[in-house]
Amino acid sequence: MNGEGEKRDIVFHLHLLSDATGETLNAIAKAAAAQFETAKPIEHVHPLVRTKRQLERALAEIERAPGLVLYTLMSPDLRTMLEERLDVLGMPAHSVLDGTISIFRQYLGMEASDRPGGQHELDQRYFARIAALNFTMAHDDGQGRLTIDGADVILVGVSRTSKTPTCIYLANRGYKAANIPLVPDLPLPEVLTEARKPLIVGLVASPERLVQIRRNRLLALHEDTETDYVDLDRVRAEATAARRLFMAQRWPVIDVSRRSIEETAAAIIALLNRRELGEPVIGDGVTEDGAK
Repeated sequence: MNGEGEKRDIVFHLHLLSDATGETLNAIAKAAAAQFETAKPIEHVHPLVRTKRQLERALAEIERAPGLVLYTLMSPDLRTMLEERLDVLGMPAHSVLDGTISIFRQYLGMEASDRPGGQHELDQRYFARIAALNFTMAHDDGQGRLTIDGADVILVGVSRTSKTPTCIYLANRGYKAANIPLVPDLPLPEVLTEARKPLIVGLVASPERLVQIRRNRLLALHEDTETDYVDLDRVRAEATAARRLFMAQRWPVIDVSRRSIEETAAAIIALLNRRELGEPVIGDGVTEDGAK
């Protein structure tokens, strides 16, 4: 044990077997594994399993490293083959889409198509995501201001409030996202007061969290000089000025101090959905946790 009263981590093999890219399985597996802090999975990914020969190769690896098997196989023949072999081996397995597909079937009153990887086809949504990503990269960190009014959302905040990664995540969901940094002693860019189409959202974080992230950033750049960039009093002033600005502009505000990128993006998408429904999304400088 690592210490008295501490539990040793449980390491186990986790096989993710899919007839598509495996992205769906990977996301579900990560979400589930995160609920078991002392369990550490060793992932084995088996994508694009669409023939018996490909399944045989995956089964050989599963047999070499026994563990939990999660799968998404639409072919009844391959599913039967997999389930029968795993039953003989005595390994637990679960088809992660079965429950969801069953609910869809019952609600819609129709049968599923059993099409492998249907969610990844090159449809309009795929090309919309590519267009959104191109737009977002061209409008990162205050760039492309002449065309920024074409954005769905503009994120505004001081340095290290996760603007860029949040924009990229949103772009992968099909939203055209831009971001503009707030720089001390520089006026607010006119484009933010003139923009009419985009939803503008202010991102804030606690000064202590900002200093920590900024110091890590400087260390990554091999910079260890003390500057105003990481001076706690100056950062507090930056954070206060940003909150006051957001309040004056009546922009909705999200505190990213304790949020993951996914959580921040989910909150922004919720705001976009509210606006789409005609509901007001005007803020008063107050974040969702009530802080000012």
